[in-house]
Amino acid sequence: MTDLFSPLVLSGLNLASRIVMAPMTRNRADADGVATALMAAYYGQRAGAGLVVSESIPVSPQAVGYPCTPGLFNAAQVAGWQLVTRAVQARGGSIFAQLQHCGRISHPSLQPHEAVPVAPSAVRPRGLVVTPTGMQEFMTPRALSIDDIAAVVEQFQDAARLARAAGFDGVEIHGANGYLIDQFLRDGSNQRMDTYGGTPVRRLALLLEIVHAVAEVWSRDRIGVRLSPQNRFNDMADSDPARHFSYFAAELGRERLAYLHVLEGDTVAPVARMDYRELRNRFDGFYMANNGYDRARAIVALRSGAADLVAFGAAFIANPDLVERLRHDWPLNASDPETYHVGAQRGYTDYPAYQPMRDPEP
Repeated sequence: MTDLFSPLVLSGLNLASRIVMAPMTRNRADADGVATALMAAYYGQRAGAGLVVSESIPVSPQAVGYPCTPGLFNAAQVAGWQLVTRAVQARGGSIFAQLQHCGRISHPSLQPHEAVPVAPSAVRPRGLVVTPTGMQEFMTPRALSIDDIAAVVEQFQDAARLARAAGFDGVEIHGANGYLIDQFLRDGSNQRMDTYGGTPVRRLALLLEIVHAVAEVWSRDRIGVRLSPQNRFNDMADSDPARHFSYFAAELGRERLAYLHVLEGDTVAPVARMDYRELRNRFDGFYMANNGYDRARAIVALRSGAADLVAFGAAFIANPDLVERLRHDWPLNASDPETYHVGAQRGYTDYPAYQPMRDPEP
């Protein structure tokens, strides 16, 4: 029977468990978007995960949407990420790079030459964006031209090539949570009527082009994709997520990818649940479930076949030894949301491992 602690061979990688460290932005890179030795320590502490997925990595200067996020578009950033991959692999872990373009979830202060952020359509998201000088309102983005879209595909391919140089074991294409690829997938943000919009087939075109471009650098079984059908984060919406994303999952299954990583439900507020088992069945390959899983729920999902892997987010922030805590059902540290995206060691590398009580000596 498949269990949370059953090993799994994923694309030739021997994973010791089905427990995945989910991608989590922590804003600890330097001002030039270079991963640091502190980040290497943080990831190394959590290398006990069956698989580590990095925080989202901007694929170009245009892709940046937050301060102090580590990119993969120059040599210094490659060197920074090499510190991280070596720290994880030296402890027997495997790590995928999550490649991201923020699209409209950015601000001119974060863009080259203070350019307006880009998107599939000139639809302004509601809410506030994090900038180097504080929170500011989102702006109306510039709709990408056909030539612009080709350049975005090239950005993902270039970043995938740099991910190999940085020593990653594979890559995950971030198509979730309201960032650029997700903006193309969902009809609330994609109002185009050309080859990249108007129907589910055309809204999927950008993601498939990116998959094909990345597959020229990595074998397909070292490429994962992340989706979030119902997540309203970053002012996202879709008219029929169950139907649209079931189609997307089936088409992605034809690509023979490493896995499909799905954020199930919503991180903003409760929503009517989709039949994620149906979506899982439509994808021909390993399915990674994410969002609000605890030990008991994860075990049920794996034993029932609803998932092949389960990604944990906040629990990994506060518990560098999460795998052992789950294995023995030890209590978990509580995380401090105030330090999720600010600071240095505090709330980052200073969470303690569990110390089991020892029987007193006779």
